[in-house]
Amino acid sequence: MLNSKDIIETINMVQKENFDVRTTTMGLSLFNCISATATETARRCYDLICSRAENIVKVANDLSTEFGVPIVNKRISVTPASLITANFKGEELIIAKALDKAAKTVGVDFIGGYSALVHKSTTSYEESFINSIPEVLATTDILCSSVNVGSTRSGINLDAINQIGKMLKTTSELTKDKDGFGCAKFVAFCNAVEDNPFMAGAFHGVGEGECVINVGVSGPGVVYRAIKEAPDANITEIAEIIKKTAFKITRVGQLIAKEASKRLNAEFGIVDLSLAPTPAIGDSVGRILEEMGLSTVGAHGTTACLAILNDAVKKGGMMASANVGGLSGAFIPVSEDEGMIEAAKNGILTLSKLEAMTAVCSVGIDMVAVPGDVSASTISAIIADEAAIGMVNNKTTAVRIIPVPNKKVGDFVEFGGLLGRAPIMEVVNANADKFISRGGKIPAPIHGNKN
Repeated sequence: MLNSKDIIETINMVQKENFDVRTTTMGLSLFNCISATATETARRCYDLICSRAENIVKVANDLSTEFGVPIVNKRISVTPASLITANFKGEELIIAKALDKAAKTVGVDFIGGYSALVHKSTTSYEESFINSIPEVLATTDILCSSVNVGSTRSGINLDAINQIGKMLKTTSELTKDKDGFGCAKFVAFCNAVEDNPFMAGAFHGVGEGECVINVGVSGPGVVYRAIKEAPDANITEIAEIIKKTAFKITRVGQLIAKEASKRLNAEFGIVDLSLAPTPAIGDSVGRILEEMGLSTVGAHGTTACLAILNDAVKKGGMMASANVGGLSGAFIPVSEDEGMIEAAKNGILTLSKLEAMTAVCSVGIDMVAVPGDVSASTISAIIADEAAIGMVNNKTTAVRIIPVPNKKVGDFVEFGGLLGRAPIMEVVNANADKFISRGGKIPAPIHGNKN
């Protein structure tokens, strides 16, 4: 039962603190769609998505009205498409366009799952699939892509990372009229999870059911305000405040997810309680870290504050739902966080500091814009560094990096909407060409060999 205090708190969270349910994502298995030809497979994928996801937007809008909580995005994730296109080398675009068309037909914001899992090795059909990604991202509108290049158990596929660096440079060039925007729809993962509802990295894992609802909540503004109201608290008390706030946020997500699953005749998957910022003032993970006692995000102490925040969010959320999953923590996408945009613009938040921060938070180098002349091998090396952090620490890490054609350090790029705007960040003027070109596999750490 809700009492009057609970109701007032929820109203304040929505009206004053930018609280929202960031996404309701329907995960769909496409294995039953595989047919003898790429064209027939594409048709069946289109029909299945349009049938199962026909009401996702309506249900999400209805729930938003009924509960008074904004549901910002409605999304779909599908089986990693490289598994669907395996018999159709060179024809991947046919299926990609069907996925994009189906998502637009049902009215969702994004569809994820143009993905490949090559953490141990790359087959010939997966190599063909990765080579198709630039054209796919350049010729579709709301289809997102990802590749898992490593895991704690298997090590890191350096050959795939080498291929991805080149692929991203091609994607940037093909979408240069949109400032390399195609790269904003691609993520390279280590230890990718199968139930992530957030884009651009969402895909519907092979261990998932036929139709699953995963909800991603958010609420940096709520956490920020809670800390701001305790100016004299010590760090132990701050952690407790964050835990209690994360509990309240997650309970709302649990309610939305259960009801959406019931109305859409789908399995209730998980609630991802990640703090996902937006470019709006007051909805910033960076500002939370500053409220904890930093003069600016990026200062010494940032990694420690982020570790406290991430841990407290997970502990609070786990008490609120038995279905916590996805990534669940704190995101640090530069272009989507006004506090981080400011710190990066001032040269305080650097790529090196972001890399350190990713060792203790969710995901990794996210929505970072770099000069368009950065080499493919340097992009690959950035991905390799992040994958190594994920592999050794047994956590999910990722890179979403955008080499912006004809832009240099000090310039800005505008992506709009939730993707925000980004300063072009400096990349160290040194190279790892020989390391990347060696290829092979980075061996798994000894602690990954568990049975």
